[in-house]
Amino acid sequence: MSAPAQDSLPPEMPERDAEGYLIDPADWSEPIARYLAAEEGIDLGEDHWEALRFMREHWEERQIAADARLVIRRLEARLGPAARRRLFELFPYGYVQQACKIAGMKRPRAWSTG
Repeated sequence: MSAPAQDSLPPEMPERDAEGYLIDPADWSEPIARYLAAEEGIDLGEDHWEALRFMREHWEERQIAADARLVIRRLEARLGPAARRRLFELFPYGYVQQACKIAGMKRPRAWSTG
């Protein structure tokens, strides 16, 4: 994926690992999410933000990334049975590869994608 335009850089990009995941999830902010999404070729819309904000709330409460199934349940409240399909439309290269990265999570080791 290509880097976003220079004017879309957040004020200061936190340290990331070799795959582009934040080293410390506490360094995340919405401008950083927009930058990471742009690197993935994703223009964040309402459904993206609902998933990302839920993931962040879950992390703030538990200090662990939300499993994709939890995000799907959250989206089901508004989207119904289409929530699972919608999550993978929002993040077409996968929940771990894109959603977790954009939400500022560390890269999960071995993890179900939902």
